[in-house]
Amino acid sequence: MSEQQAQGVDAAADLNNELKARREKLVALREQGIPFPNDFRRDHTSDQLHADFDAKENEELEDLGVEVSVAGRMMTRRIMGKASFVTLQDVGGRIQLYVSRDDLAEGIYNEQFKKWDLGDILGARGKLFKTKTGELSIHCTELRLLTKALRPLPDKFHGLADQETRYRQRYLDLIANDDSRNTFKVRSQIMAGIRQFMVGRDFMEVETPMMQVIPGGASARPFITHHNALDIDMYLRIAPELYLKRLVVGGFDRVFEINRNFRNEGISRAITQSSP
Repeated sequence: MSEQQAQGVDAAADLNNELKARREKLVALREQGIPFPNDFRRDHTSDQLHADFDAKENEELEDLGVEVSVAGRMMTRRIMGKASFVTLQDVGGRIQLYVSRDDLAEGIYNEQFKKWDLGDILGARGKLFKTKTGELSIHCTELRLLTKALRPLPDKFHGLADQETRYRQRYLDLIANDDSRNTFKVRSQIMAGIRQFMVGRDFMEVETPMMQVIPGGASARPFITHHNALDIDMYLRIAPELYLKRLVVGGFDRVFEINRNFRNEGISRAITQSSP
């Protein structure tokens, strides 16, 4: 067995042990009667907090006494005896939590918090402050486990570098890579901007059929499927043009569609066509 194969076997064994340990913790949580609460309410996201309070000094935050509640995935944790620092990641980004044993309900810190794993989803409530290094943080007075993660996170130092894994397990890519999450956000903003532009000029958004009896509107090889009830072959559309033109004939002279076309051709990341 080569060194690389041996490393692969060791990594698989470590993963199996990690999965087993996390499932055992889940069983223990159930036996203790600790439910996954669905009554926790988040009132801020991390990006909102950074936008509103990053510019304020710690003295200002103390005077304001801003209490917030956030929820997200525990990405890192540094336990230092009776206190810990946690990095919480939510849809907006990351925020640091300061967790002290004496500020939480009895037993939460030692009997629960220390047994939680990276990747678990937490709910936290507390007051904003800034550390000596100037990092905006939440001094927690309440900390709750909302969802138990049964699989470990990708290595925090190397991230998720394998391209095949990134594409096949996109959820891991989104957890581990800030650039991937930002791409999703930017795409959403671009699509919203296109819609706003078109609607603002009196264009009407429509949806045309995804399956067609005769594929048309472009020269391309279609995907073929079969409609069982009608007993006919149908084609995933390769272009929406013919149906859009029918709408124009019907009296809607300003129409647009943002949707998918399906062309049974080569696979390339360089092909990024959009046909509104």
